[in-house]
Amino acid sequence: MLLKRKVLIQMKARNKWTCIVIIVIFFVIVFAGLAIDNYVKNNGSRYITNENDVPKSDAILILGAYVYPNGIVSTMLNDRLTVGFELYQRGKAAKLIVSGDHGKFSYDEVNAMKKFLIDKGARNEDVFMDHAGFSTYESLYRARDIFQAKNIIIVTQQYHLLRAVFIARELGLKAYGVAADRQDYGIVMEKYKLREIAARDKDFFNAKIIKPKPTFLGEAIPVKGDGRLTNDKNSN
Repeated sequence: MLLKRKVLIQMKARNKWTCIVIIVIFFVIVFAGLAIDNYVKNNGSRYITNENDVPKSDAILILGAYVYPNGIVSTMLNDRLTVGFELYQRGKAAKLIVSGDHGKFSYDEVNAMKKFLIDKGARNEDVFMDHAGFSTYESLYRARDIFQAKNIIIVTQQYHLLRAVFIARELGLKAYGVAADRQDYGIVMEKYKLREIAARDKDFFNAKIIKPKPTFLGEAIPVKGDGRLTNDKNSN
C-alpha cells in the first residue's frame, strides 16, 4: 500500500513538471514567433514609401489576390492594380509584372490582372505575367531569376507589403514598397493580419536561411524586353 502511494506521488510530480515544461516551451515559441514577426516588419518598413517619393525602378511588381470566376478582380486586387498603374503612368517604371496563381486552367489571376491594366491604358508589351507566383516568396524569387529585375517597386496592401519587401531585400533585390490601401476592407482584414504573423515567421526562414527554389523556374524573360512573350499561346 505504501509502495503504491509512493508511486502515485512520483507520477503526480512527474506530470506536474511535464506540464510546466510544456507551458514554458509554448511561451518560448510564442515569444520567438512574435520577435521574428517584429523583426520582419521593422526591416520591411524601412523601404516603404509613397507614390511620389518611390525611386524609379526596372519594374512595378503587383502581387496577386482573389479573382472571381467571371474574371472580375476582387476589391483588394483592384486597388493594387490601380496603384500599380498610377506608378506606371507617373514613369516610376516602364514595365509592370503581375504575379499570381495560374496553376489551374479554371483559376487565372494573371490574365485578369493584365486585362485590367491594358483596359486602363497600359501597353501589352509593357505588362509581364508571372503565371507561377504561387506565394509571395516565389513571386519575388521569380522576379529576380526569371524576369531578371534588379530594382523593383512592390505594390500590395500594407499588412502584406512589410513581408514582401523584407523577402525581396533578403533575395538581393533593391526593392521599395508602395501600399495600396485605398479603402476599408472590413472585418476580413483582421483575419488576414492574424494569418500574416505566421506567414512572416515562415518567410523569415525561407528568405534569410533556407532560400528554397520556387515550384517552377524556367527560361529567363528579361523585364527589359517584351511582355507579350508571357502571354498565353492563344493570345495576341
